[in-house]
Amino acid sequence: MATNLRLRPEAETALREESERTGRSQQELLREAVDQFLGLAERPVPSPRSRDSIEDLIARGMLRPAREPFRRARRRLKLPEGVTSIDLLDREDRF
Repeated sequence: MATNLRLRPEAETALREESERTGRSQQELLREAVDQFLGLAERPVPSPRSRDSIEDLIARGMLRPAREPFRRARRRLKLPEGVTSIDLLDREDRF
């Protein structure tokens, strides 16, 4: 069955990038997503480029999917005034 699908700009970009990353067509990725949503797929189809793709690792329970697509890293260490990260290195070959 042929159909038209209007995606949000973010979804369109993500689909294009995933297609480029995996080497699979956008149409193939959409078919797989629909099959998974409807419960027609037993497990995600492995990427043809890698035996240990992210999808494979998630399917085997070795990796959890991201809860959110991206977030800025928070600073965990506050250095004292006048101290830089280069000062923390114990090396003589500093630039």
